[in-house]
Amino acid sequence: MKIKLLAIGKTDNKNLIQLIDEYQNRLKHYIKFELEIIPDIKNAKNLSETQQKEKEGSLILSKLQNTDQLILLDDKGKDFTSIQFSKYLQKKMNSGLKQLVLVIGGPYGFSEAVYKKAQGKISLSKMTFSHQMIRLFIVEQLYRGYTILKNEPYHHE
Repeated sequence: MKIKLLAIGKTDNKNLIQLIDEYQNRLKHYIKFELEIIPDIKNAKNLSETQQKEKEGSLILSKLQNTDQLILLDDKGKDFTSIQFSKYLQKKMNSGLKQLVLVIGGPYGFSEAVYKKAQGKISLSKMTFSHQMIRLFIVEQLYRGYTILKNEPYHHE
């Protein structure tokens, strides 16, 4: 299985970029992983929230293959502990899935078309974080999940 993380807009904080890169490199020891950045919508200030979500949604959907499973990172999604998340990842791998695509939406969330296409939603917290920080949090949780599956001493209960 391969995991692809799609995110709208670039990360401009050098410290976050460094940490994201560190966890991406660690994660590559366990699974094929790719972080793909979808550029910010041009002239977004001139668009309504709905128009911006629709444009971002079209770009997200254009990045998917027919066999991909689309999971949205959404505050209304399913909550997991780190151990539960590792079991979720194991189930996905056992299912024969070729590619799991996790998506971090833009500032207003996802379009209706993206919600309809998605096979699930995961919440990392009930709190709101910047989209740039969520990138770090999900890459770290993926890494943590795989160390749990391998019984490696990264996660402590």
